[in-house]
Amino acid sequence: MLLFIQAAHAAETAGAASLFGQILLPVAFFAIFYFLVIRPQSKRTKEHRAMVSALTVGSEIIFAGGLMGRIKHLEGDYAVVSLNNNTDIKVQRASVISVLPAGTIESV
Repeated sequence: MLLFIQAAHAAETAGAASLFGQILLPVAFFAIFYFLVIRPQSKRTKEHRAMVSALTVGSEIIFAGGLMGRIKHLEGDYAVVSLNNNTDIKVQRASVISVLPAGTIESV
C-alpha cells in the first residue's frame, strides 16, 4: 500500500512541475521577444516622432528618397524642401530620416 501512495505522490509533483514548465516557457519567449523586438522598435519610433515634430524652417534634412535639402516652408504634415536655388519639392514630414548639422549641404 505504501508503494502506491509514493507513486501517486510522485506523479502529482511531476504534474505540477510540468504545468509550471508549460507556463514558464511561453512567458520566457514573450519576455525575450519584448526586449529584443518590441521595445527597441517603439524607442526608435518615439525618437523619430520627436525629430519630425522638432523640424523647423531652415533645417537641413535627408529624406527617404536619399535627397538632401533645406526646409523652406512647413504646411501641417508636409514640408516644402528646397533642393537647390531653383527646385522646390513637397514631401511628407514623416519621410525625413535625418536632420543634418547646419552648413552640411554647402560642404558636400
